[in-house]
Amino acid sequence: MTAKIGVIGGTGLYDMPGIEVVREHELDTPFGRPSDTIVEAAFKGKTLFFLPRHGRGHRISPSEVNYRANIFALKTLGVERIISISAVGSMREEIAPGHVVIVDQFLDRTLGRPRTFFGDGIVGHVGFADPICSDLAGALHDAAVEVGATVHRGGTYICIEGPQFSTRAESNTFRAWGVSVIGMTNLPEARLAREAEICYATVALATDYDCWHEEEDDVSVESVIAVLKKNVRTAQKIIAAAVERIDGERSCACKDALAWAIITDRARIPEETRKKLWPLIGRHLKEEE
Repeated sequence: MTAKIGVIGGTGLYDMPGIEVVREHELDTPFGRPSDTIVEAAFKGKTLFFLPRHGRGHRISPSEVNYRANIFALKTLGVERIISISAVGSMREEIAPGHVVIVDQFLDRTLGRPRTFFGDGIVGHVGFADPICSDLAGALHDAAVEVGATVHRGGTYICIEGPQFSTRAESNTFRAWGVSVIGMTNLPEARLAREAEICYATVALATDYDCWHEEEDDVSVESVIAVLKKNVRTAQKIIAAAVERIDGERSCACKDALAWAIITDRARIPEETRKKLWPLIGRHLKEEE
């Protein structure tokens, strides 16, 4: 079985040595259109699907990203694992700009983003205590070590709504909560990946110290972009090394996240909702028939 891996991040991530672009997928979903066309590529015997989270040319703000369409589209393409490449601010002295963090937890401070595929007559409650796939995170951590990145295993990513950066009071409060990095995009992305039974892990690329660090300049777009450009090549190397560690079979719990999650009486699920969510729920409904 050929592993199908989704990569959500910047536009140019697929510009990697050894990548063979196969085709571009322009998709629509019951939740609207994804951020952009999805680039399918062959790489070291695996199939990769690259999706620019903010669209080509960075046209979509964190609040405007259609996270449901993005995850649903990748699911329909057969993706079973998602590598999220994300620029973040560091909330810890030891996580310097340029460092990599393989996070293992999230705090959600977003406001009003659609965060589930369920509703419209069907209720599902997936487990989310451990929101990151440990198997995929382990492969990414080992890959980062292999390519010589300074990498931190574990840590909490706090996701704020944005698009503004934090106030100094907010930044210091978040630090008191014990978070490691701050960003604007990984939620509800990770929640939806779990509902879609897709393994999800984040390569968080630290670009700045937010605004809490008294000896460093406050975060700015200019400083973020400057560090991010240097980090892109590191991210590409990590992806390439991680892909070699991923095989076609999954043994983690992510693949069966919906096994006991849907509590609605099957006979009462509206037909329209059943059809809309069939790529997500169909396997489980078939098994029960």
